[in-house]
Amino acid sequence: MGAALGRRAGLPCAGPRSDRQVTRHASLPGAAELFRSTIAAPPSHAAPSPPRIGTGRQKHDSKITVYVSCEELVALEQARLLLRAQHGLPVDRGRIVREAVAVLLADLDQHGEDSVLVHRLTGGE
Repeated sequence: MGAALGRRAGLPCAGPRSDRQVTRHASLPGAAELFRSTIAAPPSHAAPSPPRIGTGRQKHDSKITVYVSCEELVALEQARLLLRAQHGLPVDRGRIVREAVAVLLADLDQHGEDSVLVHRLTGGE
């Protein structure tokens, strides 16, 4: 059903996969350097960091590739259309993803091991 919805919405969705598993790996050049300070020194005694916000519409100098399921892609497109139709926000999917990342990282900064991200990644949804 997700593939059919994706095709109708003009999204590049493949049909159901066979029973073989496809493993994908992401490479993040420079990620170790980027996160070294936060890994080495947890912010327990540090001054509060400024609030995280999405970067909005601007030219970005870094790129990652994220693979999502057809259903996730359709849900993201539906969210984009809902934001436009009901809230007058003409945003693209990238902007929605950047805002979602900012929200999750802010929650992680504020709540640490009690954050939504930690709970979901450890299976404690």
